[in-house]
Amino acid sequence: MTAAGRPQRDGLSIGAVLAQLRGDFPDVTISKIRFLEAEGLVQPGRTPSGYRQFAAADVERLRFVLAAQRDHYLPLKVIKEQLDGGGGGGGGARPPPPPPPALPRPPRRLVPIDAPAENVGLPVAADFTTGKELRLTQEELLEQAGIDAAALAELQQYGLVRPGPAGFFDPDAVLVARTVKAMTEFGIEPRHLRAFRAAADREVGLLEQIVTPVYRHRDPEAKSRADEVVRELAALSVTLHTLLVKAGIRGVAGC
Repeated sequence: MTAAGRPQRDGLSIGAVLAQLRGDFPDVTISKIRFLEAEGLVQPGRTPSGYRQFAAADVERLRFVLAAQRDHYLPLKVIKEQLDGGGGGGGGARPPPPPPPALPRPPRRLVPIDAPAENVGLPVAADFTTGKELRLTQEELLEQAGIDAAALAELQQYGLVRPGPAGFFDPDAVLVARTVKAMTEFGIEPRHLRAFRAAADREVGLLEQIVTPVYRHRDPEAKSRADEVVRELAALSVTLHTLLVKAGIRGVAGC
């Protein structure tokens, strides 16, 4: 027995798991772990009294899930499919699954717009979470994006790039500027892209309607769940947009 009277067997308590994960994932919380359990990403055992017991393989699964979200922006459904595809237990006593393959964390850098597709992909997408982010001055943005002040002014005029309240830009602004610059080589000008800004704003409005009521709940797990919903929906909206554009272009090309 522990000092608190809880049976201490082979597994780890949720608090012990949190302590192990916090070093690599400072934002993880007990609520987050419980949410991932509720979504079927991890299935810890239980003591006769109902306390969770996490095996070493459960901790590795949690590390895999958290790294996939943080570094690769994958939706939980995709992560779960990857984990389940790696094998699992059968009926009865659940044997621990083999540790999932490690996901290498990409370096924190801006990806050139002309980089190979495999180097662009998901890391270019937004993290959809709040936190300490790199802040760029206008001069730094111009240098990293390879544009001049007149081009930046045009991007701002049409709402494609927006500085924060303090006048700084985030790394996504550089990626937007590079993307627009690449599109201008095909004869597309920033003024032609106002529809993208309007569509993005409509998507933000739709997501706000869904998650704002969740954020207002007093349940201590509500914020964690709302953050997860935002991340999932935002990733899905990006995927849907890409698929619809691809389908439309195939239709134009008669493919």
